[in-house]
Amino acid sequence: MYIVYILECSDRTYYTGITNKLEARLKQHQLGKASKYTRSRLPIKLVYQEPALDKSHALRRELEVKSWSRTKKQQLIQTYVGESQNE
Repeated sequence: MYIVYILECSDRTYYTGITNKLEARLKQHQLGKASKYTRSRLPIKLVYQEPALDKSHALRRELEVKSWSRTKKQQLIQTYVGESQNE
């Protein structure tokens, strides 16, 4: 299963990506080995994750989320945080 995820970087910007191994990918980000963008903005924090049916769906969703404004991404994150607290 693929996951679409959003990281909050140390400069408060967001990074959106996909992976099929979230824990390993987060470790790569923390070590500065996953993306040029996050490498210079450490530490990072996982603020959102969403399952996708397959890689194709994950890529489409990633592009959709990346096209959004910061405000719209924050709304998505807040919805996720609220759902996580209710579990």
